[in-house]
Amino acid sequence: MALANRFSEEVNSTVNFAFDSTQLDHAARMTLQQQASWILQFPEVRFKVYGHTDLVGSDAYNRSLGLRRAKTVVSYLVARGVNRDRLEAVVSLGKEQPLVVTQGRERRNRRTVTEVTGFVDRHPTVLDGKYAEVVYRQYVTGAKPQTELVGLSATGTSSE
Repeated sequence: MALANRFSEEVNSTVNFAFDSTQLDHAARMTLQQQASWILQFPEVRFKVYGHTDLVGSDAYNRSLGLRRAKTVVSYLVARGVNRDRLEAVVSLGKEQPLVVTQGRERRNRRTVTEVTGFVDRHPTVLDGKYAEVVYRQYVTGAKPQTELVGLSATGTSSE
């Protein structure tokens, strides 16, 4: 859960699409590049890409379109170096999960959402002790000094 929350806090997990389209625009490609960079840092983590549509069209057509959108995103992430075995394209629940409830064309409903779903089975870094290297790397790169002051003694003079 912590990794799923971190993913959604650090990168935009949503990509939007034009009406009746699976084409990635510039903004979508930029978002997916950020997702790919984040995903590549954690080779032991699996993801699902959920494809959604707006409410225009039949259920069958929307399910097909949602799945095609999810597959487009997965293909883009794979082209950026993410292992295909770590990604799963799935269709949304359709009308049950709109962001904006409307029968009309709503861009925010035409989207994919990438989510952390667990760990890769038998990934070498999970069980061989090297997982600590991944955690440590993230700890060091994410560390920020609390203050710019260096080595002041109790009297306020520099200890260097």
